[in-house]
Amino acid sequence: MAKSEELAKIKEKQTMKEEFIEFINRGSMIDLAVGVAVGGAFTTIVNSLVNDIVMPIVGLLLGGVDFTGLAIRIPNFFGIGDEAVIAYGNFIQNVVQFLVIAWVIFMVIKAMNRLNERRDAKKAKKAEKEAK
Repeated sequence: MAKSEELAKIKEKQTMKEEFIEFINRGSMIDLAVGVAVGGAFTTIVNSLVNDIVMPIVGLLLGGVDFTGLAIRIPNFFGIGDEAVIAYGNFIQNVVQFLVIAWVIFMVIKAMNRLNERRDAKKAKKAEKEAK
């Protein structure tokens, strides 16, 4: 292989490396990484909210029901292995968790839309004043 071809390949690799570094350093990629980290922390908070606050209150309102223990046990009729457990209490708890997360996301997006509408209205007013 000629030296010029080797230099071209090295330069191509450096360009690819630089392009990759530029891609990683873009705002959207960094925003995505921050979003994933915040999302993980948010999940922990929502889990605690649902498991430690919401579900015990719902359980009390329904006569002291502990949702984590609600299950249907199906015996193994073939005599091999354990029984099957359908943990519908955990399912109910996960549905509540989903609804809490969906509500919070809805409220955040609603607030962001209001802020964007106000910003757009101010821009329109400013453009209108400049046009006169």
